[in-house]
Parts: sequence; structure tokens; C-alpha cells
Amino acid sequence: MSTASNPMLALGYLRIWQIVGDKKRGIEPILPIGRSTFLAGVKSGKYPQPVKLSERTTAWRKADILTLLDSMGCAK
Repeated sequence: MSTASNPMLALGYLRIWQIVGDKKRGIEPILPIGRSTFLAGVKSGKYPQPVKLSERTTAWRKADILTLLDSMGCAK
């Protein structure tokens, strides 16, 4: 189901470990790339920019990540 048909799916934020996964926590990745590769893509502009939620908390808009996945042909 795409975010266009159900806008509630796009609400919220995702932390980096939710995007690239975390083996220690048993979290499967949404985007199957490494953390450093993802952060390099963010820096180069290939991936969406993060949002600072607080001094020590950075997250990405869920809608931006879902749009990225749609553009890559990786429906989640």
C-alpha cells in the first residue's frame, strides 16, 4: 500500500537504526545498505536530509524515506 493511498503510513520519523537495521537489536533494515553508506549518501544529497528533534536526536521523516524507497523500486 503506497503512502498516496493512505497518508497515515507516512506520518512520523525514523531513526537511523530503523532505516539501515540493527543486528544487535534484531531490527531488519528498511533500506539494505550500511550505516556509513547511508550517511555518505545523505551528505552527498542522494538520500533525504535528517531533522534534528533535539540536541542529541536526529531522525528522518518517514514520508521522505518511503518516497526514496518508491523511487528506488523497493516497496516496503
